[in-house]
Amino acid sequence: MGQAWGFGKHGGPEVQEFFDGPDPVPGRGEVLIRVDVAGVNPLDHLLRSGLVPGLDGGRPFPRVLGMEAAGTVLALGEDVDGLEVGDAVFGFALTGGGTYAETTVLSAPHTARVPAGLSVTVAATLPVAGTTAVDVLDQLGLPAGAVVLVNGVGGGVGLAVARLATSRGLRVIGTGSTAKREHAEAVGVRFIDYTAEDVVTAARELVPDGFDGIVDLVGGASLRTVAPLALDSRNVIAVGDVSVPELGGRFVERRLDRENLERAAALALEGVLAPVITAVHPLSDAPAALATVENGHTSGKVVIKVT
Repeated sequence: MGQAWGFGKHGGPEVQEFFDGPDPVPGRGEVLIRVDVAGVNPLDHLLRSGLVPGLDGGRPFPRVLGMEAAGTVLALGEDVDGLEVGDAVFGFALTGGGTYAETTVLSAPHTARVPAGLSVTVAATLPVAGTTAVDVLDQLGLPAGAVVLVNGVGGGVGLAVARLATSRGLRVIGTGSTAKREHAEAVGVRFIDYTAEDVVTAARELVPDGFDGIVDLVGGASLRTVAPLALDSRNVIAVGDVSVPELGGRFVERRLDRENLERAAALALEGVLAPVITAVHPLSDAPAALATVENGHTSGKVVIKVT
């Protein structure tokens, strides 16, 4: 493990700490990797806060933060297929090992090789944002020419959804704060600034007949505000708010397997899922990296370069 950034108990940023430890031992179906780059996501601080139980692998405190990473395989646990020591890989730390660390364990069925020509920095952004974009748009299954509202378009997932939707011939309208406009418009989004105009009024002016699909990345009151803009409530897909069925919509059906990681990597190689990486922090600056994401003001994707 070496140096790691994690938390000693559930809570806010005040429970976070640096600590050192031995390299973890990969268990059955796990791979030990040297972490090159870790992606930073809102899920990280939600797990720290104890709001998403069941993803800690039953590990004791202190626990390492982070759910996605790219690096090099150092050792294999039992029953690992398709990966070898020395492989450059990327994937999910679904066993609770965390990724803000010098070494960690990834779940082998949820880990894939980094294809030739793809940087490990880009690969580290794909497990969460890249595969979520693929899952959301596959679930909607809209034809070219359809119009999609991405509620909360400016973050890593939102921009990935927008890029992929545009590549599929969809028209994308997106909501966000003023700071998110530049990156959103750069990927072809017609942007609605919720700090400067009423979202519903602006959306109805742009798409009077209603949206063929809505992808919600905000949840709560914001989801309830935009959901009625959909032509069919079943085409309201929420990524974070599990209460969306109350509105007639659906929660995203996630596919975290190797095949979906490989699909996202292929799309990244094509430039379709090229992430907008707006900040690269060293591991020593992990507190600032996570704080940027936790305060909700980051645009694009934030990563931690460990080695």
